[in-house]
Amino acid sequence: MTPPTLVLVESNTTGTGRLFARRARELGALPVLLAEDPDRYAYAREDDIPVVRTDTGSLNAVLAAVRAVPGAVPAGLTTSSDYFVPVAAAAAHALSLPGPDPQAVRRVRHKGSQRADLVAGGVPVAAHALVSGPEEALSAVDRIGLPVVLKPTDGSGSMGVRLCTTRQEAAEHAARLQARTHNERGMPVARDFLVEQYVAGPEFSVEVFGQRAVAVVAKHLGAAPHFVETGHDVPAPVPAAQADALTATAVQAVKALGLGFGAAHVELRLGPDGPVLIEVNARLAGGMIPELIRAATGVDLVRAQVTAALGRPVDLEPRSSHHSSLRFLVVDAPSELGVLPDTGGLPHVTGTTLTGRLGVRLVPHHDYRDRVAHVTATAPTAEDATRAAETALARLRTALRPHPDEETTV
Repeated sequence: MTPPTLVLVESNTTGTGRLFARRARELGALPVLLAEDPDRYAYAREDDIPVVRTDTGSLNAVLAAVRAVPGAVPAGLTTSSDYFVPVAAAAAHALSLPGPDPQAVRRVRHKGSQRADLVAGGVPVAAHALVSGPEEALSAVDRIGLPVVLKPTDGSGSMGVRLCTTRQEAAEHAARLQARTHNERGMPVARDFLVEQYVAGPEFSVEVFGQRAVAVVAKHLGAAPHFVETGHDVPAPVPAAQADALTATAVQAVKALGLGFGAAHVELRLGPDGPVLIEVNARLAGGMIPELIRAATGVDLVRAQVTAALGRPVDLEPRSSHHSSLRFLVVDAPSELGVLPDTGGLPHVTGTTLTGRLGVRLVPHHDYRDRVAHVTATAPTAEDATRAAETALARLRTALRPHPDEETTV
């Protein structure tokens, strides 16, 4: 009997991208990856995953590719990449496969439309304005008040997001955003962007599946004016009342946006007056958050997402109550990466993963691309897990050294 096929429309190049294919095989399905550039996915070659070269930005091309896979019986179609959630949802709908509402996903993907739906649903969001150039941005700054955050409407992984504390900074960054034509994958970008009031306070994510909150995650961020995520703690070490407020706001946001199938990654700040919604992503979290949740609670969100895409019942029941932490090794100056030191002898450390390339010139991009390795730890207490991850990170930092002939200004 021919196994059912799970079609993946692109994916994350590391981490959960590989895990999606592995979980599909564990569930008896054949993963098939559609990719515009198959060379982007080393894991597909290493794991012998069939790859079909496809214009993944085109719904018609995706549908044609699915129908042309020899002997395939498509049982599901999904993606782990933020950029391809809309086309994957539309393709699943066209093929009568399980998936989210394509129209809702399309509106969520554009942060301006998303904000409008959140406001209409009564979800607390920061004061904001959708603008298309420096002059409009400065008018918005004058209305909202400094400091503000400027961000693309269709970005991902902190790309193009910047805190501006003066009108000049806002004007300069607005000009940079207006000049962008394509993202790091070569896809055309929206020309409008958001100006948002800066919300002071700690940042969290709530991982929602369907309309059920699964975990509250504490985030660690790099230095301003950028918003590079440098680590995560699961569950977030906050009082129960704060966790409840965060989860209630996240679920309210998911409902207001018309979501309810599969995973949603909901980002919030805990401001002086309570939770404020930063943004919702209609996909599974990146940054290895699903693996932290699995280590801490036993809930496998990657498996759940694949299971839902295949139209099967999902298991979200926790089986343990540990604490897990992750810390990223981040490039913050021109440098190169040497061999990672061994962290295996440290208590509670569960793994060290290299994601960057050894011996090549590295310069900061001020987004997710600056993360070149990470370490994870799981322990009975939050204190032990965070201490272990930070101790291991200190050891990993010795692998970064100045590039010998680096004179580039960033």
